Amino acid sequence: MAETIVVALGGNAIKSASEAGNYGQQLARVQESMAAVARLIALGYHVVITHGNGPQVGDILLQQEAAKEQVPSMPMDVCGAESQGQIGYMIQQALGNALRRHRLTRPVCTVLTQVLVYADDPAFANPSKPIGPFYSASQGEAMRAKGYTIIEDAGRGYRRVVPSPQPREIIEIKVIRALIQRSAIVVCSGGGGVPVLRDEDGQLCGVEAVIDKDLAGALLATQLEADRLLILTDVANAAINFRQPDQQDLGRISPAEARQYIEQGQFAKGSMLPKVLAAVRFAESAPGRSAHITRIENALAALKGEAGTMVAAET
Repeated sequence: MAETIVVALGGNAIKSASEAGNYGQQLARVQESMAAVARLIALGYHVVITHGNGPQVGDILLQQEAAKEQVPSMPMDVCGAESQGQIGYMIQQALGNALRRHRLTRPVCTVLTQVLVYADDPAFANPSKPIGPFYSASQGEAMRAKGYTIIEDAGRGYRRVVPSPQPREIIEIKVIRALIQRSAIVVCSGGGGVPVLRDEDGQLCGVEAVIDKDLAGALLATQLEADRLLILTDVANAAINFRQPDQQDLGRISPAEARQYIEQGQFAKGSMLPKVLAAVRFAESAPGRSAHITRIENALAALKGEAGTMVAAET
């Protein structure tokens, strides 16, 4: 029986840090990434795709700031939804074209995805996720006067920060399952999903927050009962003592070993930590499940256990 894999694309799969990130450049990056994903599908894997959206949401916020006198600004949840459509369109087109080169005609679709968070999540009392443009000190004070939380970011200026609560439920999970059962390749939970709260009457409403895409990817893979979670990033392996003379790249490790490294502070909060934590959560969710962290060009080798970092229970 073919395995189901949730492929979580990092931001580098869509926008290179060395490029301006215009549409043509982003599309070219997506086309390269989807060529690799198409090879997995051609080999018989059932693939579900999720992705980051940080650079794209940042650009949307910059555009809003530049045009704020002419066009009303939209809240964070709406900006997240916009980016899901933008990136989903590129992935649908690029993957569809790549599949046709393999003589495959599988449907590809994007599901605009909401992800439930809890109002009592401690993250709401401690906003920590930087978003949007850098501001001068005076601009930062003006933003604070509007009620935003502003911090100085590494001496580069002042930025708005928002809460980053834990993902609790994929709202559209039944729709995603139904599409997969009809052989569709689904793009969903982009950027961690649009964060929403549920009130006492069960009504959903958007909230100003950002959900970590890797943690949401682990939740998605768990709720879909996937076999593997493949987290694609810009390094070949997770590592301990990163960028130190005694750096050690990690191959196969158990969830318990990964948790020990997390407790030691081995992984950076803004980059590798959520990836390793997502891998642990998925690997612990049911027997036989494994999570892999590597570069996109190593995707197939990682699934074979020949590259990248694999988090899985001991056999």
